[in-house]
Amino acid sequence: MTALPPLSVTGRDRLVREELAERGAPDTLMVFDLNNIRWLTGFTGSAGTLIVRRDEMVFVTDGRYGEQARHQIESSGASARVVVGTTAAALREGLEQSLLAAQGVAVDPGEVTHAQFETLQGQAGTQLVTVAGVVPQLRRRKSSAEIARMKKAAACTDAALAECVPMMSNRVTERDVRDELEYRMRRHGADGPSYDTIVATGANGARPHHRPTATVIEDGHLVVIDVGALVDGYHSDMTRTYLIGDVDPLLRTMHDVVCESQLAGLAAVRAGVTAGDVDKVCRDVIVAAGFGSEFIHSTGHGVGLQIHEQPWVRTAMPEALQTGEVVTVEPGIYRGGLGGVRIEDLVVVTDTGCDILTESPKDISCLQLAPTN
Repeated sequence: MTALPPLSVTGRDRLVREELAERGAPDTLMVFDLNNIRWLTGFTGSAGTLIVRRDEMVFVTDGRYGEQARHQIESSGASARVVVGTTAAALREGLEQSLLAAQGVAVDPGEVTHAQFETLQGQAGTQLVTVAGVVPQLRRRKSSAEIARMKKAAACTDAALAECVPMMSNRVTERDVRDELEYRMRRHGADGPSYDTIVATGANGARPHHRPTATVIEDGHLVVIDVGALVDGYHSDMTRTYLIGDVDPLLRTMHDVVCESQLAGLAAVRAGVTAGDVDKVCRDVIVAAGFGSEFIHSTGHGVGLQIHEQPWVRTAMPEALQTGEVVTVEPGIYRGGLGGVRIEDLVVVTDTGCDILTESPKDISCLQLAPTN
């Protein structure tokens, strides 16, 4: 398999400083969210605080991660000094109050609780100012190396799903399919599943986040499979819905409508279009077919180091999509007691449309299976 391109984080701290200056915020930012820290430094451990100062970055971690932090930060192309310690003194060393501007230190309120904020206020020895979403906003547009990892994750999922689809005609359970999918994704090069794999058959399909059970896949069911892979920290996300044998004509209609809605949504994605408009395009198709009240979630979301991140593709979101963002398009219809349909692709936003990363078939002629034995 082709090697992934190097993932360099060089210069991302400069983007943070520019964003802080543009917002008129303090010129020092403390970062606690581990995904944001990874994006800025390459560090993959489970404990640490990153301080982006006007002159350098300082990473404060405990003794378990000192050597790992130094190695990963250097390997990723980041420029950060590592301070090992767990006390308030270590934090103040990283801040170096003599270099702080009088305006204080910025903290994203989405990364800490109120109690943690109050504790930090005492530990830092300087004024803390809440500034929301600096790093998440910068993470929205993916580099080519990030997209390469997500494309590989999607390919691992496509390959595993293609191998697992035939087993559904043999009276297997939801858990059987889940276990086989996750095993085969790893065999195809994934580090593991991107999230808890969803396999929902029959009436269980009416629950968008159903957890697989011992329910047997039977003739006449729709089976919703929502599955993704993880590669070097980056996620993929895809959903397909399969018709098993002879299904209720209403279920077939639901599948047709969702497929039409999803294709319309994909056609609407491009840089400059608002996320809310993409949601509306999908929703209008489902409403016109008489299933509007049964489309019970948003149309999509951003994907990257997190399976759910900015931008949010939902009703009335005024933000325009940007070139390089990676989002899902996943309309669905869910009828209690009968079942559900969801079809989802992962796409890269471009100036003229989108590049689809998930390639598993989704039209009925490809998905219709033989009746179970």
